Amino acid sequence: MAHGHVAYAMRTSFGTAHVTADHIAAWERGSALPDPHELAALAGALWCHPSEVMGHPRTLREHRIARGIPAEDVARATGLSLASYVHMEETGRWTGDHRQSAKLGSLLGLPPRDHIAITGLEDELARLLTEAVSTRWQAHARAIAKLISVDRKQLHGPLDSMYQEYQALMAATLSRASGSTASGEDGRRYVEEIVDHFWARLSE
Repeated sequence: MAHGHVAYAMRTSFGTAHVTADHIAAWERGSALPDPHELAALAGALWCHPSEVMGHPRTLREHRIARGIPAEDVARATGLSLASYVHMEETGRWTGDHRQSAKLGSLLGLPPRDHIAITGLEDELARLLTEAVSTRWQAHARAIAKLISVDRKQLHGPLDSMYQEYQALMAATLSRASGSTASGEDGRRYVEEIVDHFWARLSE
């Protein structure tokens, strides 16, 4: 459907009289986002679910809009003022505490990976994972499970596999001549990508 046709369907059937073809074009380019009412109308005009229109949400605002939840409801549920919550959406920086983060994840139905990314905890996860593969992963399983809100037993396989992988890289480094740096580079690269390794292992 052409932008004008979509806008016309939204205006005539879903009560969004202000929407024009320019709005549709901007949403398609990603230079603007529809509000929850506009998103519902857009999905209705295209005969699909709002989440299908947006693709996979990436930001806090996109996750909220995909769920069709007003900002006021998120602020109320997390115990934040509306102004504070809106500021977090606009800056892309979540500053809520652990309890508020848990409420946010529950309300928006955030998968663990999205929850960690949105709440800015990826650095903390990377630190814990690096310690886990460098020492004894069992000692860090509880903290990682709490951070990403999963059962600790789910982490046993992924963490053990990652520990074995990393230790194999480090053992290869020590067994080579001191002039060789290939395995050392592999080890550093593994740590740099450790969060991606973790999510891949967890989803297996």
